[in-house]
Amino acid sequence: MTLTSPLSKETLTTGTDWLISRISQFQKTIKMIQETEKGIDEFTKPTLGFLIKDKEIVYREWAPNAKQAFLIGDFNNWDRNQHEMTRNEFGVFEIRLPHVNNSTAIPHNTKVKISLVLPNGERVERIPAWIKRAVQDLSKSPVYDGVFWNPPKYKFQHPVPPKPKTLKIYESHVGIASPEYKVADYDNFTDNVLPRIRDLGYNTIQLMAIMEHPYYASFGYQVTNFFAPTSRCGTPEQLMRLIDVAHSYGITVLLDVVHSHACKNVLDGLNQFDGTGKLYLTVDHQYFHEGGRGYHNLWDSRLFNYSHHEVLRFLLCNLRYWIEEYKFDGFRFDGVTSMLYHHHGLGTAFGGGYNDYFGEQVDLDAVNYLMVANYMLKTLFPHVTTIAEDVSGMPTLCRPVEEGGIGFDYRLNMAVPDMWIKLLKEKSDDDWDMGSIVHTLTNRRWNESTIAYAESHDQALVGDKTLAFWLMDQEMYFNMSELSPLTPVIDRGIALHKMIRLITCALGGKGYLNFIGNEFGHPEWLDFPREGNGNSFHHARRQFNLIDDHLLRYKYLYEFDKAMLHLESETNFLSKTEYTSLKHEGDKIIVFEKDDLLFVFNFHPTKSFTDYRVGTSGKTEHVVVLDTDSKYFGGHGRIDHTVKHFPFKGPYCNREYCVSLYIPCRTAFVLQFKS
Repeated sequence: MTLTSPLSKETLTTGTDWLISRISQFQKTIKMIQETEKGIDEFTKPTLGFLIKDKEIVYREWAPNAKQAFLIGDFNNWDRNQHEMTRNEFGVFEIRLPHVNNSTAIPHNTKVKISLVLPNGERVERIPAWIKRAVQDLSKSPVYDGVFWNPPKYKFQHPVPPKPKTLKIYESHVGIASPEYKVADYDNFTDNVLPRIRDLGYNTIQLMAIMEHPYYASFGYQVTNFFAPTSRCGTPEQLMRLIDVAHSYGITVLLDVVHSHACKNVLDGLNQFDGTGKLYLTVDHQYFHEGGRGYHNLWDSRLFNYSHHEVLRFLLCNLRYWIEEYKFDGFRFDGVTSMLYHHHGLGTAFGGGYNDYFGEQVDLDAVNYLMVANYMLKTLFPHVTTIAEDVSGMPTLCRPVEEGGIGFDYRLNMAVPDMWIKLLKEKSDDDWDMGSIVHTLTNRRWNESTIAYAESHDQALVGDKTLAFWLMDQEMYFNMSELSPLTPVIDRGIALHKMIRLITCALGGKGYLNFIGNEFGHPEWLDFPREGNGNSFHHARRQFNLIDDHLLRYKYLYEFDKAMLHLESETNFLSKTEYTSLKHEGDKIIVFEKDDLLFVFNFHPTKSFTDYRVGTSGKTEHVVVLDTDSKYFGGHGRIDHTVKHFPFKGPYCNREYCVSLYIPCRTAFVLQFKS
């Protein structure tokens, strides 16, 4: 069954027409699911894969091109003819295996495959598409094996925390979360990293590279087994424990979900699963589009056919599975820009005009899938959070589906890190444009929430540079010790690292994100073991030991990050509306308010100001609650925190009152007043 847009392209001439068509297609899809599947709840319950019943194991697999199917594995000594499956009219094969002597017909932790007979008589063997565990033995082969996984069920001890009002996200990769030269496991993250995240004050973790991927260096973006957590980091139950302990800390856990494309592997992935896609066949390509539309040339991967009924089932059930089985609290959808447009965002400049977002370049089937996914999640699991990685700025991306929006809670403000890199790479400090900085940080769709970040994993990868590296480069290796003199480069780097993070967090959106280790200026880039680096783990780790060494200056960045986030927790400034009262280009001063907080930034490299007047709406005394120049954060201690600043009647900078301040160069501080 294939879904089609209800309006012909010839009738779509305006943005309104495209919105109406989008809504109409969504409504048609929901109606179809209601009529054929008894609603979205029944449609997304698991009916394929291995279903363990009281008296039997039921295994079902969708393989419409195959003529016959057989379940094979360790349990039947890989007999290719013993356990034949029956086929229904929709191309779903099924077999029922009764339990024997109180033991399951298939032993736990044994290997299984499905053996398919194609129309030309060829026999192919695949890992079941809904397999819950896949393992790799690189000493024998890079190809994964499917494993029947049926241990005693993990018992979650802690309730799911309430949905956060604002997100403070610690973007994490389990495998690199250790100073050791190896792939770190789930237990290491649970026992050693979660306490740090709690200490810092982040309320949300975004776990990357969880869905099984055969190539470690792909960063998890070439998924083969969508229902299996990566086995290189441990067992499914260890991942469950990680999430359970995070919940005990009140931390929300998001999964970085990759539904934008899939690995092109055949033997252990979805590509050519039932034989479709081979040159001698002309039938549909099962999970993916046929021809050029089914390939992403830049990523060298396969692209889903979101219009197909069974593909919708597979992807929607996949989302539900991670919530119900592992207790994930939501998703960061990867590659949304690639999904939204037939051109995948490649070679395209989005200028902000509606013609960029409405027209034949938009993939309405993918838009429809994202609307249905958000509708399903918000209907069945109201506590979940969804974030879109979209660089294009698609309008209504973060408006509710019932309004005709795509339904995400947040989008990533991807222009912000690009701005900081451009400034550090191309501009001297004297040439920074205060108005441009404020505009980029606050330039977002009206009434759509964004996640701001100064840098993410993208900037940490080899070939790029982190902010710390742009600021301090090689001096990080030689002059970060307290026993060495504070050089101008390190002094500038530590100061701007803190200022950039504070203004990004405070002014950039309704949420904030940091990539693991960047909070303390991790001195090295991220590069996974691969042939090009001799399969080295040297750069595939996070050196948390650097902040535990109190003789190193990394501790100052860590402590500032912690203080910034704890101030947010106390005041909820991320959720507050900002008012920018000053952007002075010559003085390099930015001033803005958020409720009872007054943020003051002096980006000037050399000029400090005494008795500098700034506007404020507060008429009561102002006290310093955060200061980047504090000696506790590696600064020079030029601001006296015991001084109380009393405002006097304005008006000044469109505010009713003003205060006179001492503002040192390369310093930011926050004043709090009582309303």
